[in-house]
Formats: sequence, C-alpha cells, structure tokens
Amino acid sequence: MTKRKWLFGVAALALIGSVLLVRGLWTSDGVAARSQTRARVVPVEVATAERKQVPVRIESLGNVTPIASVAIKPRLDTTITAVHFSDGAEVKKGEPLFTLDGRAIEAQIAQTEGAIARDRAQLEGAERDVRRYTDLVARSATPQVNLDNAKTQADVFRAAIKADTGLLDNLKVQLGYCNITAPIDGRISAANVKVGNFVRQADTTPMATLNQMAPVYVSFTVPQKLLPEIRQALAAKTASIEAVIPGEAKHASGQVTMIDNTVDPSTGMVTIRATMPNKDELLWPGTLVTTELTLRVEEAVVVPSNAVQVSQTGNFVFVINNDVAKIQPVKVERTVGSLSVIGSGLNGGETIVTDGQLLLSNGTQVSARKAKTAGG
Repeated sequence: MTKRKWLFGVAALALIGSVLLVRGLWTSDGVAARSQTRARVVPVEVATAERKQVPVRIESLGNVTPIASVAIKPRLDTTITAVHFSDGAEVKKGEPLFTLDGRAIEAQIAQTEGAIARDRAQLEGAERDVRRYTDLVARSATPQVNLDNAKTQADVFRAAIKADTGLLDNLKVQLGYCNITAPIDGRISAANVKVGNFVRQADTTPMATLNQMAPVYVSFTVPQKLLPEIRQALAAKTASIEAVIPGEAKHASGQVTMIDNTVDPSTGMVTIRATMPNKDELLWPGTLVTTELTLRVEEAVVVPSNAVQVSQTGNFVFVINNDVAKIQPVKVERTVGSLSVIGSGLNGGETIVTDGQLLLSNGTQVSARKAKTAGG
C-alpha cells in the first residue's frame, strides 16, 4: 500500500510539473509573439508628392518619310559608261551621278547638222531663182508659173530647215539624258547598276534612289477626340513636337505643319504631319519613332509612377504620417515619363511610399528612407 501511494504521488507531481511547464512556455511565446507584432516595422523607400509645372503631352507611334524622293531611271536604251558616286553618299543638286553612252546620238546630231547645211544651200539657190524670175516676169520674158514654182521650191527648203532644226534640238535633248545629275540635295542609295550594264527606259527597277534628308516629315495618328484640343494648341502657338528614336538619347524637334482634312471612319484616327529640320540627320527615312506632341504646360501634382498601386476599387498610394502607412485613393490623369499626374487625392507635399508596398497594409508602421537617385 505504501509503495502504491508513493508511485501515485510521483505521477501526480510529474503531471503538475508538465502542466506548469507547458503553461509557462505558452505564456512566454504568446507574449513574445504579441510583442513582436507590436514591434513589427517595415522598411520602405519614400518620395514627396510635388506640385509643379508639367506638360500636357500626347504620345503616338510615327514614321519618318522624306519630303522628296527621286527614283533615278534612264530615259534612253543604252550602256552605262561611268558611275560618279559612292553607294550611300551625300550628294548635292547638280552633281553627276551616271554617264550613259551617247555616241549614237552624237552621230545622229552630226548627220542632222549636215542636212540643215544642205537645206540652207538649196534655199539660197531657190531664193536666187525667185529673184531672177521676178525680174523676168516684170519684163514679160518668162511665164508667171516659173516664178510661182521658184517660190514654192524656196518654201519647201525653208520647211526642211525648220524640220531638221527641230530634229537637231530633240537629239541634243536626248544627248543631255546621257549625263544624269542629282535633281535635289540628299543621300543616295546603292547603285543597282554598274559600268557596262545596259539600261532601258522600260526598266522597273531604278538605277538608284535619292532621298532628301533635311528636312523630313514625321507622320503619326491620334484619336479624333483629341483633335479640338490639338487645334486649339496650334492656334495658340503653344504646341511643340519631338520625335524619340528607340535607343537614341537625343530627340529631334520640329513643328506640326499639317492635319489631315479627313478622319479615318474605320479607325476614328486622324493623321498629323510634322516637319523636322533634321540638320544632323538624326531621323532616317522609314524609321519608326515615338512622337511626343506637347500641347501646353500646366501646374499639377505628380508622384513617381512606381508609387501608384492598383486595386479592385481603383488606384491608390500609401501616404506616411508619423511613421504609419495609410491608404490614400488617387485618380491618375496621365503619365509624363516616369511620373504620374494626380488629378485628385493628393495636394502636394505628402510623403508617399515608392518601394516596399507589398509588405504594407492600412496602419502598418514603417521605417522610411529616401529613394536612391540615379547618381546615388
């Protein structure tokens, strides 16, 4: 009996100790967990919502086209005897491009000049006959018909001289086609034919293509709903345009010179064309560019675009006040580069979170630090 009581007492003491130990561990872990929850601070990067002048800008995809483009084609069926340019070279108006074989035309010119000289000699003889027959008719020494025939013969020779002179002028024009010069300033393509090639007027492939490089056109389309605002900006002379080339740091500036007189009914888009000086040949014909049409500049609140978050109810940002993050709904009107223009929700001067939003909820305590700049 004594032994049984002793074993029962040991078991009871062990049970009481286990309960106390578990209770102590639970209590210490719970306190630690609650303490950790209360002490949880999320590090975030912040920026300041600024009120400043920002452009009202329309971006679109555009295409560079030359103002003038000339396809060089032969106007004679002959052989190329010389090519005077390097492929892709810049040429000036009047510079020689190709020389064609014109020996056959030169021979025809010499033949025609001989025919004109012959006709003139025959005309002189006919005119002498007219003078002689005129004197004889006046003395009734010859019939009138002889004088009339002499006059007719002289008129025939005059007509022959006129016809041969016209033929000579035409041959000289054709001989001029043998020397092909640049009709405009620009940059020429690779020559599709070389010395010794036979070219024809009926050839569909040009010998080379010459594009004017400065100035050039940039054409792009915008939705028709923006047309009234664009026309107002152009009338007020506040509009400016830049063409952004992918991979190029420099931008090309220009001026809007044409709004198409018709809206495409199938797309609801209207074509706008700008003239770009392009003196440095930054824009290359055929290049796709991003056009930035600035209508005006106005004051607005802006924040970095990475600060704006999206939810089912709309856009919002986390605003920091006394190291506590609060959700603030905002309305984003547009983006300008890396900035978002806020239409409502912020007044400017607020501290907003730009990085670390995934760990935040409404009321989370934060440790804020300024976002690093590109040079920092």
